[in-house]
Amino acid sequence: MTRDLSSAESIGVSALGFIAADPELLGRFLAITGIEPAQIRQAATEPGFLAGVLDFVLAHEPTLLAFASSSDLDPAAILKARRTLPNGSDDYDRSI
Repeated sequence: MTRDLSSAESIGVSALGFIAADPELLGRFLAITGIEPAQIRQAATEPGFLAGVLDFVLAHEPTLLAFASSSDLDPAAILKARRTLPNGSDDYDRSI
């Protein structure tokens, strides 16, 4: 389980980097979450933050596919990572 959690955290951090590298995505992420840019580092230490980052990615298919492609991941691996992270869950009803 520790290995799965570590891999899930790595995917979440990669997703955050992917979002941060795109000004349009970052703006949308900040607007939806209400987080200020200066608060991202602190927020990233909170349980559930990375699951929330993956929720953001999973909620928009073009973003999901772009992140999956840029990270060389199967979209299903991103969903699995979300479920593995703290405050992730299995009730995310999405077919990938």
